[in-house]
Amino acid sequence: MAKDFLDSVWDNVKSILIAVVLAVIIKTSIVEAYKIPSSSMEDTLLIGDFLIANKFIYGARVPFFNWRLPAFDKPQQGDVVIFKWPGDGVTNYIKRCVATEGQKVEVIEKVLYVDEKVYPNPPLSKFTDDRVIPRPAVRESSRDNWGPYVVPKGCYFMMGDNRDNSSDSRYWGPVKDDLILGEAMLIHWSWAPDPKAPEAVVKDPLSVPRLFVYNVVHFFDRVRWSRLLDVVH
Repeated sequence: MAKDFLDSVWDNVKSILIAVVLAVIIKTSIVEAYKIPSSSMEDTLLIGDFLIANKFIYGARVPFFNWRLPAFDKPQQGDVVIFKWPGDGVTNYIKRCVATEGQKVEVIEKVLYVDEKVYPNPPLSKFTDDRVIPRPAVRESSRDNWGPYVVPKGCYFMMGDNRDNSSDSRYWGPVKDDLILGEAMLIHWSWAPDPKAPEAVVKDPLSVPRLFVYNVVHFFDRVRWSRLLDVVH
């Protein structure tokens, strides 16, 4: 009787371990969810959008080892890419790849040129500032007048679709290949920010249930239903 009980427990433990291992492998190597925290990709991506990203296409990383499997593809112009910010190698960023290695990038009065041709603005990109910021000096650049610059080998030039409000390669340089994580695929959830929502405060034990009740009451208002399962372009 005791043996049967132990066998049953062991079978359950094995099932749980297998499920955990598979979940880790999928999360680290195939797909992963990301939340959009800023407005730099508006209106393509909005604050509160939750994305599923394809990590396999650019070369899946083997869990627990610093190994990377062969990539099926590399980031191309127009891809919306998740990567580690070059500034610290830790923070996840998401931007649009506008140029790859060997291409020349230049911004002239807000217009983006790649290899001396106008790079078309993505359908939902935007400019929020009517000003055109000039160069501060002949050899220096500004947000709206930048470059020219040739993307180094093994690197990618990233820009946000919200061109006037994006911290991107114009400010911190290109993204190296080993920092690339995956390509954005679709929006699986979208939760609109609500400035009236109560905050969860550690010192106030009742703040969590208050927030929970508020979100339940306003659930149907805050979910952006039209964005669910939208493919990212």
